[in-house]
Amino acid sequence: MMNKLLAASDDIFGTINPPVSGIPKDPEVALGKTISFGVQLFILVAAITMLLYLMLGAFDWIVSGGEKEKISKAQNKITNAIVGMLIVIVALVIFGYITGDILGIIKHADSGWSFELPSLNNN
Repeated sequence: MMNKLLAASDDIFGTINPPVSGIPKDPEVALGKTISFGVQLFILVAAITMLLYLMLGAFDWIVSGGEKEKISKAQNKITNAIVGMLIVIVALVIFGYITGDILGIIKHADSGWSFELPSLNNN
């Protein structure tokens, strides 16, 4: 009875396969993809935060009404946003230099960065 029910369900629903996961089975590859995703997420969050802070400073400057104190605060916000952007760029350049040129664990692929973590076996 159960076999007939299963055969009937295959006819109705087709063959059911487990969902395809984007997570690789190899832990070294998975860790590399996790690090790559983390770096890309950091860049995205830093860029959005910098842009919002820069726009907030510009908005504060526009609505300052010519008051020196408000203009000064707005200029400080804009300056801090630009300095933050430069710090993120310098950090990424240093990170790229250390991981790419010195350690050799980062590879530039068409779809972004690919991390190849060193291992003791030469597989």
